Amino acid sequence: MSLTKLKAKPTRSSEIVVPDKLYFRIGEVSRLCRLPAYVLRFWETEFPQLKPVKSSTGQRMYRRKDVDAVLRIKKLLYEEGFTIAGARQQLRSESKAEKNQAPLPFPVQSSADLKRIRHGLQEILGMLVARH
Repeated sequence: MSLTKLKAKPTRSSEIVVPDKLYFRIGEVSRLCRLPAYVLRFWETEFPQLKPVKSSTGQRMYRRKDVDAVLRIKKLLYEEGFTIAGARQQLRSESKAEKNQAPLPFPVQSSADLKRIRHGLQEILGMLVARH
């Protein structure tokens, strides 16, 4: 008798297309992400990155970044096998890495170029002052 390990069919969160909307209700997010609403509500208590705003009627309104966070959490938990605590730590380290990202390199201007630009701007300013 051979023992084979059953593999769960991976749900590909990368295949999910999120509509271009400002806000999504919890039912919409539930259908998009293929998760029950109670899981989304539970994750709100476990992951500080997941903070949907509430409408005046108390309805949870998820923004695009919240939906993206749900998809990322789902991938960490269901596809990559993280525990909730491990996923929370992973998300925290990812957000720190984004904050510590190197700034965009700006082209270095030579002092001669800057003097030429300054001179050109002063000429334009002189023409504008002469018109008044």
